Amino acid sequence: MAEQTPQGPQGQKIQIHIDESVADGHYSNLVAINHSPAEFVLDFVRMVPMVPKAKVQTRVLMAPIHAKSLIKALEQNVKKYEEQYGEIKMPGPEGSDKSFGFQS
Repeated sequence: MAEQTPQGPQGQKIQIHIDESVADGHYSNLVAINHSPAEFVLDFVRMVPMVPKAKVQTRVLMAPIHAKSLIKALEQNVKKYEEQYGEIKMPGPEGSDKSFGFQS
């Protein structure tokens, strides 16, 4: 369906095909993150108000180096987003370390 062309190692272009069966994606408003010496595990969950249970929608496993690359890519994209649309406001009192939708 959709095509993306990000840069891979050594700057080469990689053409990525997104199949129709995954193109719609999964909505997630919570992610539980765990790790072992060999991998990071990200469980993406959709929480529904007034429902005490939630189901993992998608589990992503990645090597530690890819987890660090993901952090860098997210930081770059959040910066671009905020430059275009303004600062993303986090809930809770200023300086609070309360998380919203993320736990480790």
